[in-house]
Amino acid sequence: MAGKVISTGIRYTKLPESYIRPVNDRPNFSPVSECNDVPVINIGAGDRRLISKQIGDACRDYGFFQVVNHGVPDEVVKKMEKVGGEFFRLPVEEKMKLYSEDPAKTMRLSTSFNVQKEQVHNWRDYLRLHCYPLDQYSPEWPTNPSYFKEYVGNYCTAVRELGMRILEFISESLGLEKERLISILGEQGQHMAINHYPVCPEPELTYGLPGHTDPNALTILLQDTLVSGLQVLKDGKWVAIKPYPNAFVINIGDQLEALSNGEYKSVWHRAVVNSDQPRMSIASFLCPCNDSVLSAPDELIKDGSKRVFKDYTYTEYYKKFWSRNLDQEHCLEFFKNQQ
Repeated sequence: MAGKVISTGIRYTKLPESYIRPVNDRPNFSPVSECNDVPVINIGAGDRRLISKQIGDACRDYGFFQVVNHGVPDEVVKKMEKVGGEFFRLPVEEKMKLYSEDPAKTMRLSTSFNVQKEQVHNWRDYLRLHCYPLDQYSPEWPTNPSYFKEYVGNYCTAVRELGMRILEFISESLGLEKERLISILGEQGQHMAINHYPVCPEPELTYGLPGHTDPNALTILLQDTLVSGLQVLKDGKWVAIKPYPNAFVINIGDQLEALSNGEYKSVWHRAVVNSDQPRMSIASFLCPCNDSVLSAPDELIKDGSKRVFKDYTYTEYYKKFWSRNLDQEHCLEFFKNQQ
């Protein structure tokens, strides 16, 4: 069983063949520059209309942005980082008690993305958790480290509050009432992925995660402040996103692209690995209620425009997303209306 994950504590000297990407799909196939103009938005102070405008511009031009003065206590963040790191340093036999390849499970340790379907694996192990409602899902969470449930629960609660505030800003940036998008999304689910990217012997041949968009509404990403690895597609070119101190990266997911009627773009992003240091990232996902009908608000359909996407439920979308490999055609394409 231990051979199913790569975070075994044993350092690889050669990349296993099943992780080697085709030549034209490797990190160095095209040049990557550092993105020096990433929007960094202070959401804790100032004119609400200005913050909404800054967020709207970022959603339209980048599909992502970083937030500071976000209200998530520094101590809560540090404890989350601590527990994530300690979990992946556990003996492999202990971690493997949680291993599963079933994406329907609400708590599991797994590897790559979808090992049952993909042709080439990704240099990543991850612990995936459902987080809301907390009292429903936290009983099944790991008990090693002993403070896992306490630290992760506090983090999930704080990040959910941040996500709801950001959704209000995004709604206002579209000219809608601040609660409009939240009302369409319904009682949103919340998932988390604690991603662990071990030291890789040949990082130029593989990815931690290949280019993809997120199937949910909003992603709140806590980057490793010491080890870079996030890259996003901007104006057709891959750019590296340097971690910004005390910030979260906010990614627009597929559902916000649909609800904005295509005005805001779900950002293509990927994770690269390195041969020197392991890297951790903690992604929190806000997901529409499974049976909410996702449809761009009537207020955005004006001047003779039409809905870009069909009406659908998140259950329908998520099922399609997991039926494919991560780096295949954008899942939203299957839900477009015929023009």
